[in-house]
Amino acid sequence: MQRVVIDTNVFVSAIKDTAGAARHVLRLALNGEIAPIFGNALFCEHEDVLARDALWKGCPLERGEREALLDALMSVSLWIPVYFLWHPNLADEGDNHVLELAVAGGAESIVTANERDFRRNSLHFPSIRIESAGEFLERRRP
Repeated sequence: MQRVVIDTNVFVSAIKDTAGAARHVLRLALNGEIAPIFGNALFCEHEDVLARDALWKGCPLERGEREALLDALMSVSLWIPVYFLWHPNLADEGDNHVLELAVAGGAESIVTANERDFRRNSLHFPSIRIESAGEFLERRRP
């Protein structure tokens, strides 16, 4: 099964936009069609974002429902310990942990809305695709 890192911005988009590509990626994960991978840093980032009430104004889901959705995602995810930090020097240093998780977990893809920052780094891992939710879905089409 394809291992995928679902970046926090894709998780947020999946919750806010009920018809978008990010929602479909989340649905693939929850249905067991892809294997999302998580580590400590990514999980903490997801939890932190869920606690930012200002971010969720106008959201179709209440806080408890959003937390339940993260719990459901975690129940189908692979937990990957990251023992080695590569320091890829991404444009946003706060995203280094996402690429390090992808390497540690043998991910085929990082699905993110922030592709540009992931492509500008000091270390390149050609086996890991950096793609938007739409690109990820397009590539999966038969």
